[in-house]
Amino acid sequence: MKSLVLAALALVIAGVMIAGCTQSPATVTPSATTVPAASAPAATTTVGQSSSASFTLGDHYLQKSYSFQSETDTKSEQFRVDNASWGIDIQVLPLNDDLQYCWFEMTVTNRDNGKKDTYGFGRTYPTELHQQIPMYVKGPYQIDMKGNRVKVDLTAAKRNP
Repeated sequence: MKSLVLAALALVIAGVMIAGCTQSPATVTPSATTVPAASAPAATTTVGQSSSASFTLGDHYLQKSYSFQSETDTKSEQFRVDNASWGIDIQVLPLNDDLQYCWFEMTVTNRDNGKKDTYGFGRTYPTELHQQIPMYVKGPYQIDMKGNRVKVDLTAAKRNP
């Protein structure tokens, strides 16, 4: 009987060794991956991420507050920029506790060359309540705005050095 127990134990140990259960796990080295390059932006730029710019503003070209109560509310402003170093500052105040209903979009158009840039809050835009957008071309501009359930303080002004 003693020999049968020893033989059975030997078979179990041999089976475990054959199965590889007693070996230490192999070290896995991760392989390098290649990430494809992003494509170039289109002529009309839509900013979907927040701007990391931070600057102070000087002389104002436009400084107004706007209120958008429904999705059909639109506003438009025109002004002339006489300095290539200027910027737009927007401060958004949601008028509803449920932010899915609160959004704002503005399209900034250089009327000399027709270039349009679109910025905003909510929906597909960042939900940062304060945004600063640096601008670099002087000339006549038009800002078309639309929104829903938000109050927006908009300032377009020269950037201070």
